[in-house]
Amino acid sequence: MREERLAAGLDILRAWELDPVVAPHVLDRHPDFPYLAGTDADRAADFQAAWCDPDVSAVLCARGGYGAQRMVELLDWDALRAAGPKVLVGFSDITALHEACASRLGLVTLHGPMASAVDFIKNTRAQDHLRATLFEPESVRTIASPGSALVPGRARGVTLGGCLSMLASELGTPGARSGARGGLLLIEDVAEEAYRIDRILTQLLRSGWLDGVAGIALGSWERCGPYELLRTVLVDRLGGLGVPVVEEFGFGHGEGALTIPFGVGAELDAEAGTLTLDVPALA
Repeated sequence: MREERLAAGLDILRAWELDPVVAPHVLDRHPDFPYLAGTDADRAADFQAAWCDPDVSAVLCARGGYGAQRMVELLDWDALRAAGPKVLVGFSDITALHEACASRLGLVTLHGPMASAVDFIKNTRAQDHLRATLFEPESVRTIASPGSALVPGRARGVTLGGCLSMLASELGTPGARSGARGGLLLIEDVAEEAYRIDRILTQLLRSGWLDGVAGIALGSWERCGPYELLRTVLVDRLGGLGVPVVEEFGFGHGEGALTIPFGVGAELDAEAGTLTLDVPALA
């Protein structure tokens, strides 16, 4: 099934007139830990080789990347910087790589669907929005959602975020950002019950990581329990920050997920449900 999904995703990329190169260890399984795709060293080597290959323009993750944190310190960041900017696409545990690329390379990255993810293979909305972001970025300067404002208002800042639990687990690690001050924070998660989301947000609040955040957009919360309970937690933990907060913004683990650029100046309008980029994502 993994091979079939990867093949289907590659077919979509080829239909975009791309020439995808599959990394040697993309279908590996770790010999001891079945929840990891290959060893840390092999996964890091695949990423490093792709990034440093002058014929490769983008690194599109195949799956959510559980254990991506384990390979961050195995990468030669000086070599990655010398190789020049590339496009990184992925979400979920790929949040660790988004954060590392932001803090160590200063790059814009794309929180978007993975090549072998079911949503990307089957959902044209997810496909079309990623394709437009890659090839027609001017056409998606405004990202709109059907969501509603938990806290109304407008805010400006630089986009950042990803999987909430991953952002919390980055605290105190080498190269991690000190906080979300001045930023537009876009967060989502999967399979974390309401009490766990409460705990994670409380940790971020108590550590000061959320101090000075300009605005917040909330994506999908698949398998996180009854949404009404989770919504109450989100209002309780985030409402007191006094910044605009918009819910159900349509990115993350949900169906037809939008592609969100991180590292771009933007304006968030919670009541209108829009994120308007100052410049195209890949300008």
